[in-house]
Amino acid sequence: QVQLVESGGGLVQAGGSLRLSCAASGRSFSSYAMGWFRQAPGKEREFVAAVNWNGGTTYSADSVKGRFTISRDNAKNTVYLQMNSLKPEDTAVYYCARGSRPFGAVRSDDFGSWGQGTQVTVSS
Repeated sequence: QVQLVESGGGLVQAGGSLRLSCAASGRSFSSYAMGWFRQAPGKEREFVAAVNWNGGTTYSADSVKGRFTISRDNAKNTVYLQMNSLKPEDTAVYYCARGSRPFGAVRSDDFGSWGQGTQVTVSS
């Protein structure tokens, strides 16, 4: 069973930046796509970004394109989410997830393992 541990969340002013990290246990990290989702209070969980098994292809939600960048380091079993130009509407709990296949994972159903989440709060 893979364990995913997110870090890097916090409070930031609008226009600021944060980098989230997700460390994964186990030896099969490089075999799977990885993704980030978020859930704001009173809203459903939504897709933010995903990256294929080798980092060669990434996907992003329209709401974060041009501001957020997902990347991975397979040697460190870690996936990152660099968040720039943050807005108050980015406030949410951010979850890291491991895909059930190496590529093309973008829907919640495409991911089988989830972290506990890290809070990101953007003040106006």
